[in-house]
Amino acid sequence: MLTTFYRIVKYGIQNFSRNYLVSIATILVLLLAVIVFESLILFGVVGQKAISLVQDKIDISVDFRETVSEDEMLNLKSSLETLTEVKEVEYVSRDEALVRFKDRHPSDSDIAKALEEIGDNPLRASLNIKAFNPNDYSSIASYLNNESLSGIIETVSYNQNQLVIDRLAKIMDVGRQAGFLLTVILAVVASIVSFNTILLAIYSSKDEIGIMRLVGASNMFIRGPYIVVGAIYGVFSALAGVILTIPFVYFVSPYVSILIPEMNLWGYFTGNIFAIFGYNLLFAVLIGVVSSFVVVRRYLRG
Repeated sequence: MLTTFYRIVKYGIQNFSRNYLVSIATILVLLLAVIVFESLILFGVVGQKAISLVQDKIDISVDFRETVSEDEMLNLKSSLETLTEVKEVEYVSRDEALVRFKDRHPSDSDIAKALEEIGDNPLRASLNIKAFNPNDYSSIASYLNNESLSGIIETVSYNQNQLVIDRLAKIMDVGRQAGFLLTVILAVVASIVSFNTILLAIYSSKDEIGIMRLVGASNMFIRGPYIVVGAIYGVFSALAGVILTIPFVYFVSPYVSILIPEMNLWGYFTGNIFAIFGYNLLFAVLIGVVSSFVVVRRYLRG
């Protein structure tokens, strides 16, 4: 059995090298599909990071009336924390709000003078509420707008970043759909080229195939070398895809960090390079092997 496997692999390598020009053309087409597939993975990672960062900036701000005691505020905070939609509730006292306000405007003399003239803290205590899912803010807002809480709550407001996240999510969805469609199109093109390449190799070796069938060779033994050729197409395409992506990611990574400071694309790529290569390999080998299997099976049946 090992001898048979060895011969199948040997004949597959010979077929690959014998038609090297056609093989290179097939690998190049398959490489395009691999690069788009790999770009789709990286695009998804960057987009998901961008969405998660914007999501962290979305919240509901609750301002309390001046007459409300701190115990009442903390009771509302505790009740909000029991909601399944709520991820985090932060209580900001009047003093803390004033400190934060001054920290945001350290060199604004007009604001400093205005605070001195007022002579008292004009800010109110508040709660900042974050949800697990942006879609949950509407139900949280409904809870806060209950008439029983109108005596202690002055205002309930959404952070305007909600509009940004919705638009960003839509852009990401369109981008993912377009990338997926392009990957499918190139995969189909690569499969067709692979079909034709294997078919050309079969016709150039039809005499050999005829002799093998006459001496009683099994269909698996005849089919095996061409499946090996398809796998070789996939291996070379996956390897070339990763190699060509390395300089691109290295060049683009600083610009991605400018737009998304928390995103280290180069670090992600190098840290997951073997996993990315594995995805590429699975994708490319699957196309090559399936293409070879289908076309040889059709030929042998014909």
